[in-house]
Amino acid sequence: MTFVHKLIVVSLATGLFCSSVPVSASSADQSSERIEGTELQTVPLSLSTAVEVALADNPSLATMRSRAEAMSAIPSQVGTLPDPKLSFNALNLPVDTFNVGQEGMTQMQVGFSQAFPFPGKLGLRENAADYEAQAAGSEVDETRLWLMRSTRSAWWQLLYLDKALDIVVKNQVLLREFVKIAQTKYTVGKGLQQDVLLAQLELSRLLDQQVRLTGVRRNEEARLNALLNWPTTKSLTLKYKLDAKLPLLQKEADLHRQAETTRPLLMAQRNYISAARSRVDLAKKDYYPDFNVGAVYGFRSGFNNGIERPDFASLLFSMSLPVYTGSKQDRAMDQRNSELLQQNYKLQDTRQQVREEISRAMADYNRASEQAALYKDGIIPQARQTVDSMLAGYQVNKVDFLNLVRSQITLYNYETQYWLSFSLAQQALAAIEAVVGTENIYTEDSL
Repeated sequence: MTFVHKLIVVSLATGLFCSSVPVSASSADQSSERIEGTELQTVPLSLSTAVEVALADNPSLATMRSRAEAMSAIPSQVGTLPDPKLSFNALNLPVDTFNVGQEGMTQMQVGFSQAFPFPGKLGLRENAADYEAQAAGSEVDETRLWLMRSTRSAWWQLLYLDKALDIVVKNQVLLREFVKIAQTKYTVGKGLQQDVLLAQLELSRLLDQQVRLTGVRRNEEARLNALLNWPTTKSLTLKYKLDAKLPLLQKEADLHRQAETTRPLLMAQRNYISAARSRVDLAKKDYYPDFNVGAVYGFRSGFNNGIERPDFASLLFSMSLPVYTGSKQDRAMDQRNSELLQQNYKLQDTRQQVREEISRAMADYNRASEQAALYKDGIIPQARQTVDSMLAGYQVNKVDFLNLVRSQITLYNYETQYWLSFSLAQQALAAIEAVVGTENIYTEDSL
């Protein structure tokens, strides 16, 4: 067999032995199922629709999902052996003729080698990457909760501003009626000109309030549009059917315990701790050597005493020598232990942060819900009775105009405060669901 024939045969055999690399991979088209924004933007926006659109189209959430998908592709990569190596070598060529058959020591070699990390290293690397991929998945859930909270908060704030503007418009109508009454009484000599001027002044104040609320509403509108990934210039109309009854919540301590198992932020941090622990174990493995094994086949040409020269075969084995442990492996152990300690401290800090968020949101909800109930059931009915009584008294000259206007403005303020408290209570509910990590925060009586 000639040298060329031998080289072809061994090269083909080596190629069959090596793991083949896929030449093509199916690239599935991952077009997101967007909710048709063009159609939705032409109809009133309900709370449930707003949340649905945000979860489907918000780019921040899509970014976190793509990151989690990328992280999930890492474990199998780091848990797989390094690629084997194929080598072609020309040994001991005579430089005078470069004739491969001139000297007996001349060889044309084909070699194959494979590196093997110390047993357990690949598994620990894969475990660490897998824990980090799980943490990335939990961070997607955390972003989802944040997005739902932000969308609900913006929607309820927008509702409050709509209600406040409705109240302003209604009070403008009433004050215009008061102006007519004051002008009529002034015309017939039973009223004062200052009453007319006072009514016009209060009407101007309401117009100023309308301008201010309209500007604030435009800001909230832009914020909600951004969360929905809609044009920020779009004008939104809300669709709602309100239940004035606010639900009862579980005890604060129960919500603290529940958050330990339902809050994605805590789940992610626990996975980061597991990943850091795997890296500590991996650093311990680095005190042990890695290995490399291989085989080389050497082709020779020419003849010795009329006999064709035999080929050579060689087996190779090598290992790393971790002899610089003081400046390398020991320092790596210190690093990994510090990183593990850091992640443990971060979990404690995150847990306290979650508990603080729950307590603050609970306090906000209790305050806002109690105020809303007080305004709805007590203060506003009394204020309306006062306005009716004042108006009747003014028409028969028993109440001065200033007190009538003040009573109406007071009622306006109370009605506005009710809707603000109701909106803040709903926003606090959205916050509690987000910081606990579940919608299961209510008592059975509220379901």
